[in-house]
Amino acid sequence: MKITSVKTLFCNAGWRPWIFVKITTDSGLVGYSEVTESFGSPSAIAGAILDFEPLLIGLDPGAYEHIFSLLYRITRQSPGSVIQKAIAGVENALLDIKGKALGVPVYELLGGPTREKIRVYWSHFGSTRVRSAKHVGQVELRDYSDITSMCKELKSKGYTALKTNLLLPAEKGGFEVLMQGFRGGYGASDQLLSSANLAGIEKLMGTIREGVGQEIDICLDLNFHFKTEGNSRIARALEPFRLMWLELDSYHPDALAEVKRSTSIPICSGENLYTSRDYRPFFDRQSMHIAAVDVVWNGVAQAKKIADLAEIHEINVAPHNHYSHLATLMSAHYCASLSNVQILELDVDDVPWRESLLTKPPTIKDGFLHLDRKPGWGADLNEEVLAEHPWP
Repeated sequence: MKITSVKTLFCNAGWRPWIFVKITTDSGLVGYSEVTESFGSPSAIAGAILDFEPLLIGLDPGAYEHIFSLLYRITRQSPGSVIQKAIAGVENALLDIKGKALGVPVYELLGGPTREKIRVYWSHFGSTRVRSAKHVGQVELRDYSDITSMCKELKSKGYTALKTNLLLPAEKGGFEVLMQGFRGGYGASDQLLSSANLAGIEKLMGTIREGVGQEIDICLDLNFHFKTEGNSRIARALEPFRLMWLELDSYHPDALAEVKRSTSIPICSGENLYTSRDYRPFFDRQSMHIAAVDVVWNGVAQAKKIADLAEIHEINVAPHNHYSHLATLMSAHYCASLSNVQILELDVDDVPWRESLLTKPPTIKDGFLHLDRKPGWGADLNEEVLAEHPWP
């Protein structure tokens, strides 16, 4: 069996593109993966994969470790970022092909299954309804009573955990999502924490904790929005609300370890790191309690190596997953191959046609994703549905 083509596919998912890789073979088998990049450069990922294609034509798709090594070596002077995401897209599509060729789920290629179901948490809880309500067919949140109502909705749907972002009062009324670590607009490029914002964060966490009760796990994602000092102040202020974790990003393992030492709240980090090479200094310094690992950007086989490294450092992993349901299936296979999984991220609010984009969407019930034994990822892209939502 040989690779005959490697293509990138885009679709319009409302406020961002979803990006996929399609690898075709001379046997007729096709492998799919997701390689979505919402904030950086989607065109750059497509360009990197276009550059990879002539190198891949004619190769055995089952030799995914060899192909990873090949692509890593030729891009060695541009490690991580867009390049690694493109390599991961190729690797994950190859895993889909190999699973289909052998008639087994991808998790069987990696030593699984270790479990039959995976606990999930409702991610971007409330924040999607603040910034993208019209795209997901929901009413925009306008006041704290709307957040309380969402808490009741979460419990009624059987979810036992959630993660939200920095929903702070806006001058024009309602809420805005603080994004100062990523883009302009609301917030400071200096990554400062104002007293007003700290009070708003405390009120948000208090409202959610009161709304869901003590039995639901809560996480807050600070992303890159503050420096070490601000992250530590927030962590200390939120200790009474019993968070499952406080999530934040840093490219400096000692700075992250300083935040971890400053609080009793567990710290989750790592979603923007690539391969074991990036994670190792953070693990060596015990900079985090939970490692967020993105299988879309690392590749499932490479992400398995990160999890194995985390295991010997007594650290659990929690896949970073805010994409379409193909990525959800890929993350589920990853979880099914591991013995050190915390929980799986899931966007509940999304475009209403998301389920139809796959030939078989994941089965999610009572706060758990249930695995099946279909070969490969267990589903293919529905390219007709994808074509109905072109990305301009």
